[in-house]
Amino acid sequence: MGTFAAMLAKSRIATPEERYHADVVGEIEAVNGVLKIVRIKVHYFLKVAADRRKEAEAAFDVYLPHCPAATSVMGAIDIFHDVTYAES
Repeated sequence: MGTFAAMLAKSRIATPEERYHADVVGEIEAVNGVLKIVRIKVHYFLKVAADRRKEAEAAFDVYLPHCPAATSVMGAIDIFHDVTYAES
C-alpha cells in the first residue's frame, strides 16, 4: 500500500485511511508436500475526485515494479492487484 500511496502523493492525491485501503488475500497450496504461499491478491479501494482519476490510474499502472515487498517475491509468488475507484 505504501508504494502506491507514494505514487499517488506525487500526483498530490491524498490517501488518508477513510479514502484509501486494501483487502489482501494470500493463497496457500501444498507444493511438493510443503505449504507455500502461491498467490497474493490485493484489491485497493480509493476515493478520488473525478478530475484526478486519470492521475490515480497512471499511478496504479506504474507502482508495482517500485514496490520493495512485491519485487522481493515476484517470480516465487504470483501477485494480482486491482483497484476500485469511488468518486470523492
